[in-house]
Amino acid sequence: MHWIHLTDEDQLQKIVVRSQEKPQVIFKYSTHCDLSETIFQRLQKKRCPQHIDFHFLDLTGHADIAEKVSTIFHVADLSPQILIIRDGECIFNESNPEICLEQIMEHVTAAV
Repeated sequence: MHWIHLTDEDQLQKIVVRSQEKPQVIFKYSTHCDLSETIFQRLQKKRCPQHIDFHFLDLTGHADIAEKVSTIFHVADLSPQILIIRDGECIFNESNPEICLEQIMEHVTAAV
């Protein structure tokens, strides 16, 4: 899977704009969380669909961006966490050990 590293506020604004064209997925991850690592490895093993952009937000180094994500999309700041952004809004928000690509694709397909 190809990840776009989310490291600054400008990128976050671009995600909002790009979500008008195609779904944007943000995976919030903490290097201090074993569950985050497990989910990341599970997602890494899958092929990335071309019609979706996958963004990776490392909370350890970018807590300020994580806070902006929470504010812009009106979601709690959790880890690990998957957000699906479409038309500038968060249409799916999940934080549990069962996060998988199939679950993400189910919600993306419903939004397209």
